[in-house]
Amino acid sequence: MTAAEAFTDPPEPPAERLYPEEAQAVARAVPHRQAEFATVRQCARRALGTLGVEPAPLLPGRRGAPQWPAGIVGSMTHCAGYRAAAVARRGDVLGIGIDAEPNEPLKDGLLEAIGLPEEQEQVRARMRGTSGICWDRLLFSAKESVFKVWYPLTARELDFDEARIDVDPAKGTFTARILVPAPTVDGISLAHMNGRWLCRSGLLVTAVAPAARAGGRAGDGG
Repeated sequence: MTAAEAFTDPPEPPAERLYPEEAQAVARAVPHRQAEFATVRQCARRALGTLGVEPAPLLPGRRGAPQWPAGIVGSMTHCAGYRAAAVARRGDVLGIGIDAEPNEPLKDGLLEAIGLPEEQEQVRARMRGTSGICWDRLLFSAKESVFKVWYPLTARELDFDEARIDVDPAKGTFTARILVPAPTVDGISLAHMNGRWLCRSGLLVTAVAPAARAGGRAGDGG
């Protein structure tokens, strides 16, 4: 698996950095959205280049999920001051989910909307500490990464209350337990996923990349 990131948008207009069909996909979007759309695709093409994949349009599909070249899986993310993409060959991992968020508390009421009761309790207990990590936002990010793996493999949306996240604060890892019937893909069950997280430079970043075969290293959390 390989990744590329950017912390600013280049000065060139987005249309100059996109394939015509990509530019058309965001033609009606606000300038900020166009800029981040273009930059994250530049990141994706840089990452794909390290795998020897020729540059090509990366169009959004249903629910905005990127349509990757044949034999490739990947994920994109963007938030204020950060854009990134991660890709891998389909034979190495089943899928990739990455998400970046500002290390800031969620708005009032959102924790209750995204967290199961036991997750809310865990978050509130940790927020009383002095780590400087916004555990509610980390919970949101971890679920987003899991969803980005789940949807391309199942063509089914996963609600926030259908995945239970347990974060290990010391190891920088988390586990996800899917609370609805989960399929087995290429012999690998999607009922449980492992992920990794980090907090750096005012950002929270999470990643999930289930290995495509039992014992594969990517299954450690991506």
